[in-house]
Amino acid sequence: MENPSAILKKNLLESIRAKQQFLQNAEQLEIFERAVVEVIARYRKGGRLYIAGNGGSAADAQHLAAEFVSKLARDRAPLPAEALTVDTSILTAIGNDYGYEQVFARQIAGKMSGNDIFLGITTSGKSPNILKALEKCREMGLPTIVFSGHDGGPARALADYCIVATGATTATIQELHIVLAHSLCECVERAIFD
Repeated sequence: MENPSAILKKNLLESIRAKQQFLQNAEQLEIFERAVVEVIARYRKGGRLYIAGNGGSAADAQHLAAEFVSKLARDRAPLPAEALTVDTSILTAIGNDYGYEQVFARQIAGKMSGNDIFLGITTSGKSPNILKALEKCREMGLPTIVFSGHDGGPARALADYCIVATGATTATIQELHIVLAHSLCECVERAIFD
C-alpha cells in the first residue's frame, strides 16, 4: 500500500497546481465575474437561484443553496436559492414518467420564472440532465451558469456563462467548484448587503 501521507501530499499538490492554473486564466476569471454580476442583478430584481448537479455535484448544489439561504460568512437576510436535487418524490416521479435526463428540466419548467437564474454543476460538461436543463432555460429565456471541467463539454455551448475548472481528475475539479461556489456567494453577499 502506498503511504497515506504520500497520497495526501500528491493530492494537495495537484489541487494547488489546478488552482494556480485557474488563477492564470484571464478568460475564465472574466466569465466568473460576468456570472456574478448576472446573479446579483437577478437577486436585485427579486429572482431566485436554482442549482443542480449529480452525485458529488448534487451535494455541492445543496451546499451552495444552504450558503445562500442561511449565510456564508455574515449575519444577513436570506437569499432565495434551491437545489433541484433534494425532493425524492419529484425526482423519482419525473425519472419514472419522463426519464432521468428530464429531472431538472421539468422542475425548471414548473418552478422558474423571468427573474430567476440557473446554475448547473457538471465536472464533465456532458451530464444529460444538466444539458436538458440548459436547453429548457434557453427555451424559457432564462440565464444560465455552468461550473464544468476538462474542456467544458457540450454544456459550454449551451450555458451563458461556462466556468471551466482546471484539473485532471473529478476530485480536483470538484475542489475548485467549491471555491467558485463560495466565492460566488461571498460576492453576492457583499454586493447586496454592504
